[in-house]
Amino acid sequence: MREPAVYGTLKYKDLEALLKKEGVRLGLSVICFQSNSESDIIKRIHDAKAEQIRFIIINAAAFTHTSIAIRDALAGVSIRFIEVHISNIFKREKFRHKSYLSDIADGVIVGFGIDGYLFALKKASLSENC
Repeated sequence: MREPAVYGTLKYKDLEALLKKEGVRLGLSVICFQSNSESDIIKRIHDAKAEQIRFIIINAAAFTHTSIAIRDALAGVSIRFIEVHISNIFKREKFRHKSYLSDIADGVIVGFGIDGYLFALKKASLSENC
């Protein structure tokens, strides 16, 4: 549950349906995952390697600013990824300006709402090995 004024009112299941539909249009298979558990996110990243997933779009939410473990998982699997944030983290509290993921990401998309996921999906479709 997040602040609708910052994150909008679209439900996760609706975002998932939107991304899967766009994935079909782009010729991609889209698998969505959401968790508030850092360990579950790390496990999912590790599982992605075993599943030979070639690209990750991640919104690590508050873990972006705190989790060296998620950074290590992403670096460890060597899967290309884009970091996405619905809000512009640079217009928010100072502690949100630091990302442990950005410097190893292919790109960072912030402040475009749900469209940021669609931009990332489009970029993934244009990437080699995706």
